[in-house]
Order: sequence, then structure tokens, then C-alpha cells
Amino acid sequence: MPTPAPQHFAPDVMPPARRERAYVGSLTPELFVPTAARPVRAKLRMLAADTQVMPHSHPWAQVAISTTGVIRLTVSNGTFIVPPSRALWIPPGVEHAVTMVEDADLRTLYFHQPPGRCGPQALGTATGHEDKAGTATGHDGRASTATGHDGKASAATGHDGAGSDAWRQCRVLEVSDLLRALVREMPTEPDGDTPPAAAALLREQHLSALVRDELARAAAVKLGVDLPHDKRLRHLCESVLADPTRHDTLAAWAHDTGASPRTVARLFRSELGSTFTQWRQQVILAKAVSLAAGRMPMGQIAAELGYSPSAFSAMVRKSVGQPPGRFLGQQESNASASGRPAEASLQRIHVIQR
Repeated sequence: MPTPAPQHFAPDVMPPARRERAYVGSLTPELFVPTAARPVRAKLRMLAADTQVMPHSHPWAQVAISTTGVIRLTVSNGTFIVPPSRALWIPPGVEHAVTMVEDADLRTLYFHQPPGRCGPQALGTATGHEDKAGTATGHDGRASTATGHDGKASAATGHDGAGSDAWRQCRVLEVSDLLRALVREMPTEPDGDTPPAAAALLREQHLSALVRDELARAAAVKLGVDLPHDKRLRHLCESVLADPTRHDTLAAWAHDTGASPRTVARLFRSELGSTFTQWRQQVILAKAVSLAAGRMPMGQIAAELGYSPSAFSAMVRKSVGQPPGRFLGQQESNASASGRPAEASLQRIHVIQR
């Protein structure tokens, strides 16, 4: 499948923050080009809050993650809040901007993608594990499911999952403790006159194999917010993103757009494929993730967003099918608490290095 054409868009659509925004370019990507020999390359930048990496794209795939702070990524028709408990997969050719919601380490992983194949396991997998297909978040920020010609949802993966349509779209992924540790250990030195030592390359290969395997196993999370093209609706959406609790009704939000509530409701259906209430709920969820990353208590998050604790819990469960603690990254799963993921991870290390 050909690489998608870059999607051009204006710099970050979110309204200005209280501090003056600083703009920086992409950091010398030509010094971190992934290859078949070195399929995963890592890059690290320490950036202050309100810094924005200007829109850019790459011919290879990318994963953006911060292990210390919240970052926001914007593509042509969507925006994503990515806390330390999540990562964002970006396919080749998709233009994107990155904004620091708070001081953060921006860690970027570049992935070599052979022609016609896409995904963390595009080079094959040492474990024989298939990539998961299913609900994901599209490169335009919209949730989508890989479907067959008959319209039915299907797992469009090959024997290694590299053909999955899910990986040809932006995907917000859960980050395991193992994946977070692996990302921190990946070498971040740029290419130079002196090639890495053989031992360093071997260690990078082992780390890369585990990174790819963990990403292939990571669950996708619906955590994107669609953005429209219509100028009137775009203005309204940006206002909601800035303060989602300012108004309670669509009529109040529509007041400043110059359009009637009926027109705005029609625009939401035609441009974003949802009602205003459904779209605003995604904004609420993204805002909740950002607040949770700052270790705000669950009850305070609910109150901040205009919910009682019970109503907030019910909304999260209905929207994402997970309890709020797990969705917001504020609690470990029962399996993690019992230590089973660590055991499984050690087994995968054994298989890959054997």
C-alpha cells in the first residue's frame, strides 16, 4: 500500500496558553534514520511547557511518548492528549505537530517500514505473535475499525500483523511498565563519523525487538478528538477544547459562531459523524487524562469536569469500557499487581534472545 500523502494543517489548534508559546523545528531527523539493520531509532528532547514542535512528517513510522509529562499531538483533523501511560503511533507520511502541555521529555522512536508493510512488526516477529487489529484512532483523529469488503469488522493482519489497516492510522496505545523501561534504555546518540561498537549495536537490536513486540501487544485506546474543516464549527470546537465546562447547552456554545444551534448540530453530523454531546464527551475524556497525569484525585477530576463521582465513573465506563482508574492510568490491573506481566515479559525476552 502506498505511503499516504502528507496532511497539511495549521500549527496547533488549541487556544494560546497563559505563557508565551515557543516554537521549535524537528530535531535533525536525518541523523536518526531507521534502516533494516537498525529498525528502531530513538531520539530524546527535554522541552518546557507550551513549547511546540512545528508541523512536520517523516517517510518512516514513529511513536511519540513522554515518560515524565503530558504531550499533545495534532494532525490535520484531530488532536490527541498523550500522558506517560500512553503512546501515539504515527504512520509514515502523516504530518503532525507536538505541543508540551507541561515540562516533559519528548521521546521519539523511528521505525523502519519495508515497502507495502506497516506496523511495529513489519520486519517479522521473533515470537510469532500476531498484531492486534480492531478499533483504533485514524490518522485524521477519528476512531475506525478495519473492515473487509463485506463491511464486517475483520482482523486484517498477515502472519506477522504487518498488513493490518489499524497500523496505517494513528493509534493511541497503552504503555506497559516494560515498554516504558525499554524506551528509556534505547540509545539516543545520532549518526556520526564513528559507527557504534558491535556490542552497542547488539544491545540496541535486543531492545528494539522487545520494543516492537510490546507495541504489537499494546491495547489501542480511543483517545482522539476530531476537528472539523468548517470555520464556524472549528471556532466552536476550539472554544470547547479550551474550556469544556464553560457552557451546558449547544445553544450557548453556538451563540458566538453566527450559526443557529440547528445548523451547528447538522455540521457536527456531516463533518464529524457524531452529535455535539458525543464529541464533547471525547473532549472531557481527553481533559480527564491530562488532569490525571498530574496525580489529581479522581473525585476532584470529576468535580473539575462538572460530574459527580458516580456519574463520571458511569460515563467513562460507557465510553471506553474501562473503569476510570484504569483508563486514566491511576491504578494497575490485577494482572500487573500479581506480577504476571513481568513473568510474561521475561518469557518473551528468553524467546527473542534464544
